[in-house]
Amino acid sequence: MLDVSVQVEDGIHVEQDVIARIVRAVEQALRAGAAHDAEVSVTLLGDGAIAALNQRWLGHGTATDVLAFPLFAAGEPAVGDVYIGAEQAVRQAAKHDVTLVEELVRLAIHGTLHVLGHDHVEGEERVKGTMWQLQERLVAEVMAQ
Repeated sequence: MLDVSVQVEDGIHVEQDVIARIVRAVEQALRAGAAHDAEVSVTLLGDGAIAALNQRWLGHGTATDVLAFPLFAAGEPAVGDVYIGAEQAVRQAAKHDVTLVEELVRLAIHGTLHVLGHDHVEGEERVKGTMWQLQERLVAEVMAQ
């Protein structure tokens, strides 16, 4: 069973249909990772809250787009938390000329793939990697629904 929940920090406004699409995006990523028994929580945060998490856990004091925390051991059902920087997502959507919905879907999938153990190289080579290719295929599938 897939259990996906989405929380939104006070002050961040997201329509219910966008939340439903984020849930579908996470479920699609879990299925692609063969995680048929999983629990993932997604939380949309403002710049201040995501920067504080980024500082606490990674030592970077800036707002970021997504943080992912797998909370399970090998052989256990997949469990994890994904935090999306909603204000950063707005900036990235504008920069890359995509809709905010698409960028939120992309970040939800990206974080979920990290929860499942996927990783990527940094820099320009990132877009050529296996994780990126899977992520973009899943984004296209979810956006076509």
